[in-house]
Formats: sequence, structure tokens, C-alpha cells
Amino acid sequence: MKRKGVTITILILIAVVFFGALYYLYQKNSESPVVYETDKAETKTIIKNTIATGSIVPDEEVLIKPNISGIIEEIYVEAGGFVKAGDMIAKIRVVPNVNSLNSTYNQVLSAKNDLENQEKSFQRQKTLFDKGVISANDFEAAELAYKQAKQNYNATKQSYDIVKTGTTSGMGTAANTIIRSTVTGMVLEVPVKVGNQVIESNNFNEGTTIASLADVGKMIFIGKLDESEVGKVKENLPIEITVGAIENKKFDAVLNYIAPKGKTENGAIQFEIKAKLTNRDTTFIRAGLSANASIILAKAENVLAIKESLVQFDEKTKKSFVEVETGKQKFEKRNVELGVSDGIYAEIKSGIKASDKIKVLNQELKKEEGKP
Repeated sequence: MKRKGVTITILILIAVVFFGALYYLYQKNSESPVVYETDKAETKTIIKNTIATGSIVPDEEVLIKPNISGIIEEIYVEAGGFVKAGDMIAKIRVVPNVNSLNSTYNQVLSAKNDLENQEKSFQRQKTLFDKGVISANDFEAAELAYKQAKQNYNATKQSYDIVKTGTTSGMGTAANTIIRSTVTGMVLEVPVKVGNQVIESNNFNEGTTIASLADVGKMIFIGKLDESEVGKVKENLPIEITVGAIENKKFDAVLNYIAPKGKTENGAIQFEIKAKLTNRDTTFIRAGLSANASIILAKAENVLAIKESLVQFDEKTKKSFVEVETGKQKFEKRNVELGVSDGIYAEIKSGIKASDKIKVLNQELKKEEGKP
């Protein structure tokens, strides 16, 4: 009886396994077969680029500084205005240095005393010469000394006036209390106001900037490029500049400078780049506007291209290929030669035609994702 019970149990287990296998095969066969979609190549213009951020600034910005210290008495320009070389920028009222003023005043007194002595000597020599007592040479020497003393006296007076007021009679347009523009251009900034004290530019001090001028017709892009991208670029590459404040506008430029040395900023090495804007239209670009530069590394115009997601790579040969439909849901492998890629589309140099239908991959994954 026990042996009979064991046999029945075994038979039941075999039956359960058999019918389970049948059910599994039925479920497997009842699933819909994977239907692969296809895609075709397109004619596109592909641009491979890298992006740098920066700003638009004048190619040359000139800082107007005084050559004498004092207080701003008048300002003749304002930011946004145009000036020509030689136009007045500001007027300075000199605050004399007490030591210099006292020194030059003493020089004036000394020169005056010398002049008075030379004048008396000259008058005596003239009287003697008129009487024929002294020679012409002695008279001319006395006259020369008198003229030199007079000239020295006038010079010390002018020096005293310059120290006291910053100018003197006879200087005309050379008076250094009037600050004039050295170039023609737009006034970008006037950082001082009437009443501000300014310091002259000299060997020991840069001096106070009274105004900054620039030719806004000559603008450049200055930006930063990460160390991971700087090895891809070189001078004279074309660039497309987009300015955040100017919508739907792109400006052409040419990369003309790459810094030979990088600087650490926020833990990353950044290299400064400069690009000169070319073929600008009449659009006014304000200095300092933020901008992005798209540096064009490679460009392929009107070429046959496919989506990069369609491209596969052979594990052994590492060559690129696609699967082309030869019949209904039948595909064959075809090697393709790739060209310029922008990360989304890749140029096809050879291997397929525009009419070929290319297998779209990951259909099983898409089917799984579409299940509720």
C-alpha cells in the first residue's frame, strides 16, 4: 500500500509539471512578437561646437586721468555721450600743496631781489657807457644779466601760479586744469562727481579715473573656457555670439586669443579667450552685456545624417554599423562611415542611402515601459 501511494504521488507531480510547462508555452506563444520600427536618414547641417560664457566689451577702453591733483569743479560730459579727441571732459580746481606753495613763493622773492639788483647794475653801466667810460662788451654783459634776471623772475612767477591755481597766463589750451579727451568715442562711465577730489597720474600712483571712453564700433567677446574644452579649440575658428539682452540675434566673430595659462576658479581651471566681432550690423551692443560664444569646431552642411541612437558598434572590430530592413521585419547589418556629430545627429559618409529603412533599437524596452 505504501509503495502504491508513493507511485500515485510521483504521477501527480509529473502531471503538475507537465501541465505547468504546457501553460508556460501557451503564454509564451500568445505574446505579441516584437515589431521593430524603422527610421530614415535626413539631409541636415550638423555643427559640432563648444560653449564659452563671457561678456561683450570694447576692444580698447581708454581711461582719462588728470595730470594734476585737485577738486572737480565742472564736468562737461555724461555717460552715453560721444566726444572727439581734444573735447573738454572736466575742469579741476587746484588745492595747492602748502610746502610747494611756500617754496615757489620764496623763489619768486629771491628772483625779484636779483632782478632789482641787476636792473640797478644795468642802469649804472648804461650811464657809464653813454659817457664812454666803459666798453661795449661790458655794457652788453650787464644788459644780458639784466634780461636773464627778468626772465627768471617771470618764470618763477609762472611756477608760483601753476602751483597755486594749476595754470598761468600764456598757457592757453595747455592749461592742465582742463581735462580733455585723448580719443574719439563714446563715454562709457564718469565715476566722479563735482566736488570729488582727484589725484594726478604719476610714477607712483595710477591716478583717479575721471571718465572711460571707447569706440563702441569695435567690440570683442571675452570669456572663459574650461580646461576640458580648451584642447579642442584653436585660433581663427569661427564663433557665433548670442547676447542675452538681444533676442533672436547672432553675431559672427573669430577666435583670436587663447590664454596660454589657466586660472583656478571655483575648483576648475579656466582659460581666457577673446573673439573679435565681424560683419556687425547696426545693432547697438552695450559694453558689459553677458554673452555666450558657440565655438564651431566642425561643420557639415546639407549632408546625409541619421540619429546617433540608430548607430551600433561591433564589440570586436569597434566599427560602426546600422541594421537596414531588407524585407518585412528582416534586417541586415551594414557598416557605415561616420563624419561630424553634434551628439544628436551624425553625418553618414558612406554605407547607406537616403531611401534605406534603418532599425530603431530598444523596442523591447519601449514595450515594457508602455505596460501599465
